[in-house]
Amino acid sequence: MRMLMDQHLLLTPGPTPVPDRVKYAMNAPMIGHRSKEFPLLLEDAAKQLMPVFGSKTPIAIIAGSGTAALEAAAANIIESEDSVIVIVTGAFGERFAQICEAFGANVHRLEIEWGKACAPEVLEQYIDRLGISLKAVFSTYCETSTGVLNPIQALGSVVKTKTDALFIVDGVSCIGAVPVDMEGWHIDILVSGSQKALMLPPGLAFIAAGDAARKQISKTKSSRFYLDLNRYFSSYETEHSTPFTPAVSLIFGAREVCRMIQEEGFENVINRHLLLKNMMREGLKALEIPLLAEDDSASPTITSIKTMDDTTRQLKSFLENHYSISLAGGQKRLKGQIMRIGHMGYCTPHQILTALSSIEMALYKISGKDLLGKGVAKAQEVWIHA
Repeated sequence: MRMLMDQHLLLTPGPTPVPDRVKYAMNAPMIGHRSKEFPLLLEDAAKQLMPVFGSKTPIAIIAGSGTAALEAAAANIIESEDSVIVIVTGAFGERFAQICEAFGANVHRLEIEWGKACAPEVLEQYIDRLGISLKAVFSTYCETSTGVLNPIQALGSVVKTKTDALFIVDGVSCIGAVPVDMEGWHIDILVSGSQKALMLPPGLAFIAAGDAARKQISKTKSSRFYLDLNRYFSSYETEHSTPFTPAVSLIFGAREVCRMIQEEGFENVINRHLLLKNMMREGLKALEIPLLAEDDSASPTITSIKTMDDTTRQLKSFLENHYSISLAGGQKRLKGQIMRIGHMGYCTPHQILTALSSIEMALYKISGKDLLGKGVAKAQEVWIHA
């Protein structure tokens, strides 16, 4: 029975739900991006994002997708024949490697089994084996395709201790939901996108860069134009503006997102995402659904389940068609093998209970397996004792 289908529960790893108050903020009357009002808006958003990125400098905001942020990070550091390491723990690590190759880098892929995190000692051994001078080491913080969280603090320590390389991190699917300290964790460039934990529609790319990265960016000779970060840094520092037309409405929304994070308290935001992760994972375990990532490396923003049989393979479409719940499938080599559940940004424990309840009913409808209430009860137990 289909009813109230406009009440749709979006639990993909991005895009994610946008809060009503953010929608209202984005509906503010349009202002000129060369007006006197825009510099105030941009400065407000760029500075309020700093604690979310663990940055000591304002965040560069570019009209573009998360991949634009990844490309900007590579384009502004890499010159032809530079040697770099890319830690590949999934499809987006592989994308980072392909972007680096597009700019002429000699890419050394540190391949990790998909569904596993990169242990710091594995990176250390790989650096030792290579025995070469490195321009940069690239890693994902949360690997969106698997739901694995890499130990970025420990990896940054290895990069700092073993090399003179810059450490460049893709935080697209977790920034806004996880702790980060760029200086303390030796991160030189940290990038993200708007449509994940930052609760906005797609369309903004965010780049935070430390002093060493900015120094290198100013010297890099590789060709770029729209994504030349020197232009963004200079435009912000001299005029609190952007070198090219910005997505003004989305920046209004970004400022409102920052206000929401401040009102909840960033530590509380981080703890809420940990709660969502634990509720979802423990609920799924109670339903005897196998998980891809281990507990100690699982992301607080995405849970991936293995689609090992006919029942689990039907779950995604059944939830969409019967209960208006959207999840995501696997990507690249995991296509058809996993299903991904996003729980980031504008997401509450109540929505986790709704999702688990719907999964229970779907399992019953598909296979006759009666686990009604078991996943929900386990998640409730996690919530009560949080």
